Amino acid sequence: MSADILSFIIFLPAVVAIGLLITTRDVNTIRNIAFLTTTVILALVLKIYIDFEPSAGMQYVTNVAWIETYGINYYIGLDGFSLTILMMIAILIPTAYLLLWEGKTKGYWINMLLVQSGVTGALLSLDVILFYFFWEVMLLPVFLMIGQYGFGDKIFTTLKVTVYTMAGSLLMLVAIIFLAVAYHNEFGVWSFAYDNLMMVKGLDNSTRVWLFLAFLAAFAIKIPLFPLHTWIMSTYKNAPTGAVFLLSSIMAKLGVYAVIRFLIPLFPDVYVEYSTYFVMLGLFGLVYFGVAALMQDDIKRMFAYSSASHLSFIAAGIFSLNAYGINGALYLIIAHAIATGALFLLVGVLQEQTGFKTIKDLGGIAKKAPIFTFVFAVMLFANVGLPGTNGFVSELLIIFGVFNFNIYLGVIAALSVIIGASYMLWMFQRAILQDRPEGAVELKMRDLKIKEIVGLIPWVVLVFVMGFYPEIFIDKFEPTVTHYLEDILQIGATK
Repeated sequence: MSADILSFIIFLPAVVAIGLLITTRDVNTIRNIAFLTTTVILALVLKIYIDFEPSAGMQYVTNVAWIETYGINYYIGLDGFSLTILMMIAILIPTAYLLLWEGKTKGYWINMLLVQSGVTGALLSLDVILFYFFWEVMLLPVFLMIGQYGFGDKIFTTLKVTVYTMAGSLLMLVAIIFLAVAYHNEFGVWSFAYDNLMMVKGLDNSTRVWLFLAFLAAFAIKIPLFPLHTWIMSTYKNAPTGAVFLLSSIMAKLGVYAVIRFLIPLFPDVYVEYSTYFVMLGLFGLVYFGVAALMQDDIKRMFAYSSASHLSFIAAGIFSLNAYGINGALYLIIAHAIATGALFLLVGVLQEQTGFKTIKDLGGIAKKAPIFTFVFAVMLFANVGLPGTNGFVSELLIIFGVFNFNIYLGVIAALSVIIGASYMLWMFQRAILQDRPEGAVELKMRDLKIKEIVGLIPWVVLVFVMGFYPEIFIDKFEPTVTHYLEDILQIGATK
């Protein structure tokens, strides 16, 4: 298959979105074509996934001059890391459409397509300026979705998200330019290819630490990591369901991916030197956000804290300096995207049908919507890491990784995961299983429609297939992790 297939996957949604914007106003036509577009991309990504050689390095590479004078190239490709995330995006987006099917406007579907182009472009970029371009592009449609289709104080929420993300992105841009100038001074030519920038050696340790932190700020805001998390609570509460799904299941995972793809290879010495602090920060976030989730009565806010807690756990795995932790982090990226994405979409259905999203106002859902309750339960159990689900495999690998890194931190990691089970099961009991108080107003709640069930079937299947047969998926990216870790530790030792 030609390397151009990646370009087709990146730009097809944007081209279709622009075409639909110009040619038609019919919402049903726009939605149907958008869904068809994402389905075509899924078929192409499945083909790539089947053909991918796990033992090979970067594949499907395209590297052509874009701004030749300054060495900025259209440089894309994928390896085991990016393939895993690409497969996740390709499966989740079209199936999510089936749960967002009703009552959306033209702009909603066009923004969904533009986001898919942005996140895919950022995922496959190997030139840091190209990555920065797509990193910014993927945010704009989400801002528009929150501002136009959100709830409550949506304007303030949009401004807050904009300020946070722009501040982090500008810090990253300064670091990118600084690093490129250092490369030019050292080698006499311009380049923004990340594998070239890895070779820069003429920077002192303190400068490399500051550059590391500048990159990390942009990624940590998107993940988010403590203490750069304060934007997500109001955002997840006030954003429309589609935007929350994109932020939690797709964009947050791009922040984690960017740490692996760019931050660690560019500054391997800093990664090794300060790994203990970041593992500790990740475990602190796991506990802090978990306790905060336990205190919430609003389900969307609870899931926002839950998402931040799991992503902090992923960060601990990434900084554990071993294959167990990184393999587990990659696996949890996928497992968490499936579980949390489904839960946010189901909460959207719940809020739309009942008009409520606070735990105290709900109850009695299990009797009215048994299929909804079953899917909700599956995703909840995956989220808490029940054995047999994908969440269990990924959390177990990260715990092994942290144990291998430091036995005391490993004990904390193992004990801390119980917090997630506590708030999830407590919420499930009160909001879904238990009957409503006598005399309370009866909730208007329907069960899932056929198309919603069809959309969720792949998610449910993946929860269990990934839980019982993890080697099918891990074998695709484990060779990449092994070679990557060996190279990073070797490079880090020489700087």
